[in-house]
Amino acid sequence: MAKNQDCIFCKIAQGKIPAKKIKETDNFFAVYDKFPITKGHTLIIPKKHFVTVLDIPNSLGSELIKIIKDVASDLMDKKLGDGFNLVMNNLEPAGQAVMHAHIHIIPRKEKDGFKMIA
Repeated sequence: MAKNQDCIFCKIAQGKIPAKKIKETDNFFAVYDKFPITKGHTLIIPKKHFVTVLDIPNSLGSELIKIIKDVASDLMDKKLGDGFNLVMNNLEPAGQAVMHAHIHIIPRKEKDGFKMIA
């Protein structure tokens, strides 16, 4: 898909909005969430504008899984969590606020009180 000129994640990917990228591959980058749920809450974002997981080409699947695993491992190595959640909201009814595909890595501590859908 083409870039969306009003999309904040597209602007970060293009360098028009500064952001500290903590990891980057050819097609994805990782940044800490601006409004973290827990310390270390990170977003994995495609550089190209895709709205949902359904739009991300299958050919990028291995690269996406690798950056998720690398970032999650780094968060665990830094002792930011004893575990982590992977969350992706797809479209407004599911809670997607920014219409650019992104995956949340949320580090979790034992008994942190944060509730996820079980």
